[in-house]
Amino acid sequence: MKKVLIITYYWPPAGGPGVQRWLKFVKYLPDFGIQPIVYCPENPNYPTLDPSLESEVNSKITVLKTPINEPYKWAQLFSKSKTDHLSKGLISNQKKQSILEKGLLFIRGNFFIPDARVSWVRPSVSFLSDYIKVHQIDTIITTGPPHSLHLIGLKLKQLHPVRWIADFRDPWTQIGYHKKLMLSSFAKKKHQTLEATVLNAADELVVTSLQTKQLFSKLTNTAITVITNGFDFEITNSSTLDSKFTLSHIGSLLEGRNPQILWKVLSNLVKESTEFSSAFQLNLIGSVSSNVMDSIGSFGLENHIQNHGYVSHTDALEFQKNAQLLLLIEENSKETEYIIPGKLFEYMASKRPIIAIGPNTSDIEKIINQTNSGTYFRYDNEDLLRTTLRAHFEAFKTQQLRANSKGLEMYSRKFLTKQLAKKILT
Repeated sequence: MKKVLIITYYWPPAGGPGVQRWLKFVKYLPDFGIQPIVYCPENPNYPTLDPSLESEVNSKITVLKTPINEPYKWAQLFSKSKTDHLSKGLISNQKKQSILEKGLLFIRGNFFIPDARVSWVRPSVSFLSDYIKVHQIDTIITTGPPHSLHLIGLKLKQLHPVRWIADFRDPWTQIGYHKKLMLSSFAKKKHQTLEATVLNAADELVVTSLQTKQLFSKLTNTAITVITNGFDFEITNSSTLDSKFTLSHIGSLLEGRNPQILWKVLSNLVKESTEFSSAFQLNLIGSVSSNVMDSIGSFGLENHIQNHGYVSHTDALEFQKNAQLLLLIEENSKETEYIIPGKLFEYMASKRPIIAIGPNTSDIEKIINQTNSGTYFRYDNEDLLRTTLRAHFEAFKTQQLRANSKGLEMYSRKFLTKQLAKKILT
């Protein structure tokens, strides 16, 4: 079997979306004649934990680990809550930030470039250089964010005759939170320089959306392949649905993902119909910004919210399979046009209708339309959103609310791993 070294920060027991992509690739790569060797930190400061994912790691897979020094651990001495929020991407509106939060953001953005895991680069290169020589590794893969891991790939490429594939789960300088980091002109320039160097030095780039491919194509001539995220469970229609008219959002709701249009429409529907009011429930599963909660409350929806907080991936799947409707929200900005949330594919495989709200241009809309998995709304589609929710509620009352989706097989994790394996074996 062909050996491939995979360099990742997120690995079980890490929770959240960052771990899922390569956990599943590693699971299926042996089926296509590839032996994955995973390299990850020994003592990471993961923002969320999901120990249940450890059972998905094949005991036969080689997992290499070395220590990492992370500034978040030291920052917790000043404020654990602020540090935890920062590591999760829960960045407050600049006008509401405390002096401490502004200070942490400035230090994070200007002293740790490209990110807070950059100190792991040098020791990792030293450790992996020896491993590559001894075990005759000729292909390496780095996945980011954190994008500092691509610097490990860059150094190894310079030191050894290896083929390097750089996987971008999100963009680099165009990622949504980048402009919130209070970057100096020097820091901005350094990010751009590092990004350009990585994009041009890698032998191949893998991205998760067509929009990201188009973005990177303007910055490099390196070959770029789109391999989206996906789902890894059996598609079935046998789930026991919630008795209430539930609209469920799985995952983090950051401050930018705060669709006033939706809260307004739901508030009006609750006021207009006692039948709707008694049946409706908004389920929030994951980390939610206090600003979002305040906004929902300002529309008088506080009695209709069930805020479950962070749950295991297994429990999250149950919530979405049981929901009457699934809610997907993406920030209305240029940066989020490049993002396809990983949960979209698990939403689709759950076979429940999706209500998606996002920017004017997005691959999310194309995928939802192609698979007939739900309805995509822009932030000015208030009338259409109201009409659609009313129609879904009428279907719910007669137990006819369902998604007539199609073509989902191409987003299964095993199918997607087959596409990756072709690139590795080329």
